[in-house]
Amino acid sequence: MNILLVHAHPEPQSLNGSLKDFSVKRLEKAGHVVQVSDLYAMHWKATLDVDDSTDRRADTRFDPSLDSRRAFESGTQSQDIAREQDKLRWADALILQFPLWWFSMPAILKGWVERVYAYGFAYGVGEHSDSHWGDRYGEGTLAGKRAMLIVTAGGWESHYGPRGINGPIDDILFPIQHGILYYPGFDVLPPFVVYRTSRMDEARFSGICDALGQRLDDLWKTTPIPFRPQNAGAYDIPKLTLRPDIAPDRSGFAAHIA
Repeated sequence: MNILLVHAHPEPQSLNGSLKDFSVKRLEKAGHVVQVSDLYAMHWKATLDVDDSTDRRADTRFDPSLDSRRAFESGTQSQDIAREQDKLRWADALILQFPLWWFSMPAILKGWVERVYAYGFAYGVGEHSDSHWGDRYGEGTLAGKRAMLIVTAGGWESHYGPRGINGPIDDILFPIQHGILYYPGFDVLPPFVVYRTSRMDEARFSGICDALGQRLDDLWKTTPIPFRPQNAGAYDIPKLTLRPDIAPDRSGFAAHIA
Protein backbone atom coordinates (compact mmCIF):
# COMPACT_ATOMS: atom_id res chain seq x y z
CA MET A 1 0.00 0.00 0.00
CA ASN A 2 0.98 3.64 -0.47
CA ILE A 3 1.20 5.73 2.67
CA LEU A 4 1.70 9.48 3.06
CA LEU A 5 3.05 10.61 6.42
CA VAL A 6 2.75 14.35 7.04
CA HIS A 7 5.09 15.30 9.86
CA ALA A 8 4.97 18.59 11.76
CA HIS A 9 7.76 19.08 14.31
CA PRO A 10 10.72 21.46 13.95
CA GLU A 11 13.33 19.26 15.68
CA PRO A 12 14.50 16.06 13.92
CA GLN A 13 15.97 14.71 17.18
CA SER A 14 12.70 15.15 19.09
CA LEU A 15 10.42 12.34 20.20
CA ASN A 16 8.27 13.17 17.18
CA GLY A 17 11.27 12.88 14.89
CA SER A 18 12.20 9.50 16.37
CA LEU A 19 8.63 8.20 16.05
CA LYS A 20 8.47 9.40 12.45
CA ASP A 21 11.68 7.53 11.61
CA PHE A 22 10.41 4.43 13.40
CA SER A 23 7.08 4.54 11.53
CA VAL A 24 8.71 4.85 8.13
CA LYS A 25 11.03 1.90 8.80
CA ARG A 26 8.21 -0.25 10.19
CA LEU A 27 5.91 0.45 7.25
CA GLU A 28 8.61 -0.08 4.64
CA LYS A 29 9.69 -3.32 6.30
CA ALA A 30 6.08 -4.52 5.94
CA GLY A 31 6.27 -3.84 2.19
CA HIS A 32 4.47 -0.50 2.02
CA VAL A 33 5.67 2.46 -0.02
CA VAL A 34 6.00 5.60 2.11
CA GLN A 35 6.28 9.26 1.22
CA VAL A 36 7.02 11.78 3.98
CA SER A 37 6.03 15.44 3.86
CA ASP A 38 8.26 16.86 6.60
CA LEU A 39 6.73 20.32 6.71
CA TYR A 40 9.45 22.12 8.67
CA ALA A 41 12.21 20.53 6.58
CA MET A 42 10.29 21.55 3.44
CA HIS A 43 9.95 25.14 4.72
CA TRP A 44 6.26 24.81 4.01
CA LYS A 45 4.42 28.11 3.58
CA ALA A 46 1.63 28.00 6.12
CA THR A 47 -0.41 31.02 5.04
CA LEU A 48 -3.19 30.77 2.46
CA ASP A 49 -2.92 33.95 0.40
CA VAL A 50 -2.81 35.51 -3.08
CA ASP A 51 0.48 33.78 -3.89
CA ASP A 52 -1.26 30.39 -4.00
CA SER A 53 -2.36 31.16 -7.56
CA THR A 54 0.26 31.69 -10.25
CA ASP A 55 -1.82 33.89 -12.59
CA ARG A 56 -3.88 36.06 -10.26
CA ARG A 57 -4.33 39.73 -11.16
CA ALA A 58 -2.96 42.01 -8.47
CA ASP A 59 -5.83 44.51 -8.79
CA THR A 60 -8.61 42.01 -7.94
CA ARG A 61 -10.14 41.29 -4.55
CA PHE A 62 -8.83 38.13 -2.90
CA ASP A 63 -11.51 35.57 -2.07
CA PRO A 64 -9.96 32.48 -0.44
CA SER A 65 -12.62 30.00 -1.58
CA LEU A 66 -13.32 31.36 -5.06
CA ASP A 67 -9.63 31.93 -5.85
CA SER A 68 -8.89 28.40 -4.63
CA ARG A 69 -11.56 26.95 -6.92
CA ARG A 70 -10.41 28.93 -9.95
CA ALA A 71 -6.75 27.98 -9.42
CA PHE A 72 -7.60 24.31 -8.89
CA GLU A 73 -9.85 24.10 -11.95
CA SER A 74 -7.48 26.03 -14.23
CA GLY A 75 -4.29 24.29 -13.10
CA THR A 76 -2.78 27.53 -11.82
CA GLN A 77 -2.19 26.51 -8.21
CA SER A 78 1.32 27.02 -6.86
CA GLN A 79 3.39 23.91 -7.40
CA ASP A 80 3.85 23.08 -3.71
CA ILE A 81 0.06 22.74 -3.35
CA ALA A 82 -0.29 20.63 -6.49
CA ARG A 83 2.48 18.27 -5.36
CA GLU A 84 0.80 17.61 -2.02
CA GLN A 85 -2.54 16.97 -3.73
CA ASP A 86 -0.81 14.45 -6.00
CA LYS A 87 0.57 12.71 -2.91
CA LEU A 88 -2.93 12.48 -1.43
CA ARG A 89 -4.31 11.02 -4.67
CA TRP A 90 -1.46 8.49 -4.68
CA ALA A 91 -1.84 7.47 -1.03
CA ASP A 92 -4.02 4.64 0.22
CA ALA A 93 -3.56 5.94 3.76
CA LEU A 94 -2.64 9.25 5.38
CA ILE A 95 -0.88 9.65 8.72
CA LEU A 96 -0.76 13.09 10.33
CA GLN A 97 1.90 13.21 13.04
CA PHE A 98 2.27 16.23 15.30
CA PRO A 99 2.66 17.48 18.88
CA LEU A 100 -0.49 18.78 20.52
CA TRP A 101 0.20 22.51 20.81
CA TRP A 102 -2.47 24.66 22.47
CA PHE A 103 -5.13 21.99 22.03
CA SER A 104 -4.62 21.58 18.30
CA MET A 105 -2.10 20.92 15.56
CA PRO A 106 0.89 23.22 14.94
CA ALA A 107 0.16 26.19 12.68
CA ILE A 108 2.33 24.81 9.89
CA LEU A 109 0.16 21.68 9.66
CA LYS A 110 -3.06 23.69 9.80
CA GLY A 111 -1.62 25.74 6.95
CA TRP A 112 -0.94 22.54 4.99
CA VAL A 113 -4.61 21.64 5.33
CA GLU A 114 -5.86 25.12 4.42
CA ARG A 115 -3.75 25.32 1.26
CA VAL A 116 -3.82 21.69 0.04
CA TYR A 117 -7.55 21.19 0.69
CA ALA A 118 -8.53 23.36 -2.26
CA TYR A 119 -12.10 24.09 -3.34
CA GLY A 120 -13.00 21.33 -5.78
CA PHE A 121 -10.38 19.00 -4.35
CA ALA A 122 -11.39 18.47 -0.71
CA TYR A 123 -14.56 20.56 -0.44
CA GLY A 124 -17.22 22.09 -2.64
CA VAL A 125 -17.77 18.80 -4.48
CA GLY A 126 -21.00 16.94 -5.29
CA GLU A 127 -24.59 17.99 -5.83
CA HIS A 128 -26.56 20.06 -3.34
CA SER A 129 -30.26 19.22 -3.21
CA ASP A 130 -33.03 18.42 -0.75
CA SER A 131 -31.68 14.89 -0.35
CA HIS A 132 -27.92 15.23 -0.83
CA TRP A 133 -25.79 18.08 0.49
CA GLY A 134 -22.49 17.72 -1.29
CA ASP A 135 -20.07 14.81 -1.23
CA ARG A 136 -18.67 15.14 2.28
CA TYR A 137 -18.66 13.52 5.74
CA GLY A 138 -18.10 9.98 4.55
CA GLU A 139 -18.05 10.80 0.84
CA GLY A 140 -15.78 12.92 -1.31
CA THR A 141 -12.54 12.99 -3.22
CA LEU A 142 -10.62 11.00 -0.60
CA ALA A 143 -13.24 8.34 0.13
CA GLY A 144 -11.89 4.81 0.30
CA LYS A 145 -8.63 5.91 1.89
CA ARG A 146 -7.68 5.52 5.55
CA ALA A 147 -6.27 8.12 7.93
CA MET A 148 -4.79 8.12 11.42
CA LEU A 149 -3.30 10.65 13.81
CA ILE A 150 -0.08 10.11 15.75
CA VAL A 151 -0.12 12.75 18.49
CA THR A 152 2.23 13.58 21.34
CA ALA A 153 1.05 15.54 24.39
CA GLY A 154 2.96 16.89 27.35
CA GLY A 155 0.15 16.34 29.86
CA TRP A 156 -0.68 13.18 31.71
CA GLU A 157 -3.22 10.78 30.21
CA SER A 158 -5.55 11.55 33.13
CA HIS A 159 -5.48 15.24 32.17
CA TYR A 160 -7.20 14.22 28.93
CA GLY A 161 -9.58 11.68 30.47
CA PRO A 162 -13.40 11.89 30.68
CA ARG A 163 -13.17 14.20 33.73
CA GLY A 164 -9.69 15.62 33.10
CA ILE A 165 -9.05 19.34 33.24
CA ASN A 166 -8.01 19.53 29.57
CA GLY A 167 -11.14 17.79 28.33
CA PRO A 168 -11.42 14.32 26.77
CA ILE A 169 -8.81 13.72 24.09
CA ASP A 170 -11.49 12.46 21.70
CA ASP A 171 -13.27 15.81 22.00
CA ILE A 172 -10.06 17.77 21.48
CA LEU A 173 -9.22 15.78 18.36
CA PHE A 174 -12.80 15.71 17.01
CA PRO A 175 -12.41 18.82 14.81
CA ILE A 176 -9.36 17.23 13.19
CA GLN A 177 -10.65 13.69 12.87
CA HIS A 178 -14.23 14.52 11.91
CA GLY A 179 -13.80 17.94 10.31
CA ILE A 180 -10.48 17.57 8.49
CA LEU A 181 -10.25 13.83 7.80
CA TYR A 182 -13.80 12.45 7.67
CA TYR A 183 -15.16 15.52 5.84
CA PRO A 184 -13.38 14.75 2.52
CA GLY A 185 -14.07 11.04 2.85
CA PHE A 186 -11.28 9.34 4.83
CA ASP A 187 -12.08 6.33 7.01
CA VAL A 188 -10.60 7.60 10.27
CA LEU A 189 -8.86 5.19 12.63
CA PRO A 190 -8.62 5.79 16.39
CA PRO A 191 -5.63 8.02 17.15
CA PHE A 192 -2.34 6.90 18.62
CA VAL A 193 -1.55 9.31 21.46
CA VAL A 194 1.61 9.50 23.56
CA TYR A 195 1.20 11.38 26.85
CA ARG A 196 3.66 12.96 29.29
CA THR A 197 6.36 13.29 26.68
CA SER A 198 8.84 14.96 29.05
CA ARG A 199 9.03 11.75 31.08
CA MET A 200 10.66 9.45 28.56
CA ASP A 201 13.39 6.87 29.02
CA GLU A 202 14.63 4.03 26.84
CA ALA A 203 12.30 1.46 28.37
CA ARG A 204 9.22 3.61 27.92
CA PHE A 205 10.23 4.61 24.39
CA SER A 206 10.67 0.95 23.50
CA GLY A 207 7.19 0.15 24.82
CA ILE A 208 5.69 3.05 22.85
CA CYS A 209 7.37 1.82 19.68
CA ASP A 210 6.01 -1.68 20.27
CA ALA A 211 2.48 -0.32 20.61
CA LEU A 212 2.84 2.02 17.64
CA GLY A 213 4.31 -0.75 15.55
CA GLN A 214 1.26 -2.90 16.22
CA ARG A 215 -1.04 -0.05 15.20
CA LEU A 216 0.89 0.38 11.96
CA ASP A 217 0.81 -3.37 11.31
CA ASP A 218 -2.98 -3.24 11.75
CA LEU A 219 -3.52 -0.14 9.60
CA TRP A 220 -5.85 -2.04 7.28
CA LYS A 221 -7.40 -4.22 9.99
CA THR A 222 -8.40 -1.60 12.57
CA THR A 223 -12.07 -0.65 12.66
CA PRO A 224 -12.54 3.05 11.81
CA ILE A 225 -14.31 5.45 14.15
CA PRO A 226 -18.03 5.00 13.29
CA PHE A 227 -18.82 8.59 12.35
CA ARG A 228 -22.31 9.00 10.90
CA PRO A 229 -22.34 9.60 7.13
CA GLN A 230 -24.07 12.83 6.21
CA ASN A 231 -26.13 11.61 3.26
CA ALA A 232 -27.14 8.16 4.51
CA GLY A 233 -30.36 9.17 6.28
CA ALA A 234 -29.30 10.13 9.80
CA TYR A 235 -29.44 13.87 9.09
CA ASP A 236 -32.29 16.09 7.98
CA ILE A 237 -31.25 17.81 4.77
CA PRO A 238 -30.68 20.69 4.18
CA LYS A 239 -30.72 21.57 7.91
CA LEU A 240 -27.95 18.99 8.50
CA THR A 241 -29.12 18.22 12.00
CA LEU A 242 -29.58 14.70 13.30
CA ARG A 243 -33.12 13.37 12.96
CA PRO A 244 -35.01 13.40 16.28
CA ASP A 245 -34.97 9.60 16.49
CA ILE A 246 -31.19 9.35 16.08
CA ALA A 247 -29.32 9.35 19.42
CA PRO A 248 -32.09 11.35 21.15
CA ASP A 249 -30.25 11.22 24.48
CA ARG A 250 -27.00 12.63 23.12
CA SER A 251 -25.75 15.99 21.90
CA GLY A 252 -22.43 17.54 21.00
CA PHE A 253 -19.62 15.58 19.39
CA ALA A 254 -20.71 12.20 20.74
CA ALA A 255 -24.02 12.35 18.90
CA HIS A 256 -22.21 12.13 15.57
CA ILE A 257 -20.66 8.75 16.37
CA ALA A 258 -22.87 5.72 15.89
